[in-house]
Amino acid sequence: MKKILVTGAAGFIGYHLCESLLREGHQVVGLDNINDYYDIGLKTARLEQLGIDKKEALKFNILIRSDKADNHFHFIRMDLEDRINLPALFEEQQFDIVCNLAAQAGVRYSLENPEAYIDSNIVGFLNILECCRNFKIGHLLYASSSSVYGANVKVPFSTEDRVDHPISLYAATKKSNELMAHVYSHLYGLPTTGLRFFTVYGPWGRPDMALFLFTDAIINERPIEVFNHGNMERDFTYIADIVQGMVRIVEEGNKGGNSGETPYRIYNIGNNQSVRLTDFIEILENRLEKKANRLLMPIQPGDVEKTWADVDQFINDYNYAPNTPIEKGVASFVAWYKAYFKVD
Repeated sequence: MKKILVTGAAGFIGYHLCESLLREGHQVVGLDNINDYYDIGLKTARLEQLGIDKKEALKFNILIRSDKADNHFHFIRMDLEDRINLPALFEEQQFDIVCNLAAQAGVRYSLENPEAYIDSNIVGFLNILECCRNFKIGHLLYASSSSVYGANVKVPFSTEDRVDHPISLYAATKKSNELMAHVYSHLYGLPTTGLRFFTVYGPWGRPDMALFLFTDAIINERPIEVFNHGNMERDFTYIADIVQGMVRIVEEGNKGGNSGETPYRIYNIGNNQSVRLTDFIEILENRLEKKANRLLMPIQPGDVEKTWADVDQFINDYNYAPNTPIEKGVASFVAWYKAYFKVD
């Protein structure tokens, strides 16, 4: 049993990671500031699945124990930018591993609210690094993003590719995280593993992501906006496959190098294939038994036309095996959506 801090625990990936780590028998402390980037009700509903009362969850800087007798979960609402309470939490809890998933997400939102990305993704990440260094954390696993590939045109995207041309501030902050992690691995021997997430989808997903937006619009008979006139491709990755890979990293540890080398690694974590957006929409239409009214739109600032993850290194190091067909993944999301929103 390890004691693990998961930041961004009320978020989509963070919630699923907490559930999985608890099933594996670990002690988990979840941290989230529960900001209003999207529906707070969805975030507190995720926490309720982990046994946290939603009213209690909204109180700042109070460690709350899950009311589920069969798990070892605590939650605290806290900002990563908090230079007083975050180190105090580390000192009190003595974590073995930190999984940092907290961040201001969204490519398009970064065009409108750049300050939020610097505060959370840069200042907050620095505070995490400092706490990991000062409190001798055994391993920092953190979220990067496929957006760091920016204007790259070679596919599939490899971690060996240069990533010097981000096309959104969000991507720039994620690249910055990778560079900052390398410094702390090099200077202080802190083992760090960064994961470049590709388009993650599934139950309890984010409302600003394509599958959620499309499902909601089609069910409620609104048009869907299809950017770049449908000429987009994405490496859609089901949430269970993502979490499976993360848990393996937690349990097997950092594989950043041999003796004397910096304990630093970056991996792509994706489905190892690319799917056309129009095909993705057709799969969703078939599941909903309803056609979408498609509004073909130009590509948006900050968007890339195609993503595709080369995950060979991750497969080699951790036996990572994404195996959820997209039809099954979409069906699981639709079933969750209908249950959550009580749609017949």
